[in-house]
Amino acid sequence: MADFDIEVTEGCRWVKIELDDDEVRTERGALYRMDGDIEMDMPLPSLRSVWVSLFSDESILRPRYVGTGDLYLDSTFGGYHIFDVRPDEKWILEHRCFWASEAQVKLGIHREPMWTSFWAGQGLLWYKTTLRGKGKGVLAVDGPVEAIELDGDRVVIDGDFVVARTAGIRMRMKRPAKSFISHLLSGEKLSCAYEGTGRLLICSVPYWRQRLQKSRGALDDALLDG
Repeated sequence: MADFDIEVTEGCRWVKIELDDDEVRTERGALYRMDGDIEMDMPLPSLRSVWVSLFSDESILRPRYVGTGDLYLDSTFGGYHIFDVRPDEKWILEHRCFWASEAQVKLGIHREPMWTSFWAGQGLLWYKTTLRGKGKGVLAVDGPVEAIELDGDRVVIDGDFVVARTAGIRMRMKRPAKSFISHLLSGEKLSCAYEGTGRLLICSVPYWRQRLQKSRGALDDALLDG
């Protein structure tokens, strides 16, 4: 099996993958360098994936690396999270969170219900990447990740802090307050309610360099628009 590790220096983090006659998939454009006898190819997407790409900006092209050696992926002021994908579960990843996975972990597509997509501001078609199988997966995140186990419970989260969930947990949009008047007076927007049984991965606090970089980017955009 491939060995995944997160390396850190000068506030930057990147993923190093050691291959020993192994195979991994990564996000498109994620490569920094590869050492050793490693070959890259690009599996052609299915017709369904091509159709989905017309309504989503999720990448349908994920390069494959095969061989023996060391693979280094791009660095970031944010972070990465390595986790286990179990044979009895399917993971649903949030937008642009997929970074890498072992070959035994199959990539797929999940579509949120139209009503949820509409109230979340994503139109009527909201597609996400899924992981299924057995092996390691890597997520691109802004900071440390917290895992939450649900057993027929519900968690309401105000913001896009969830980076992944297992398929046994359903997502829907709801008011945090019971009454419509209380909702208007509270100043809160619609929140994401997660219900069911499974695991949630949450990233609520970004690394400070990542927060600073995003704040500067938002300021630059505002100055350009002005």
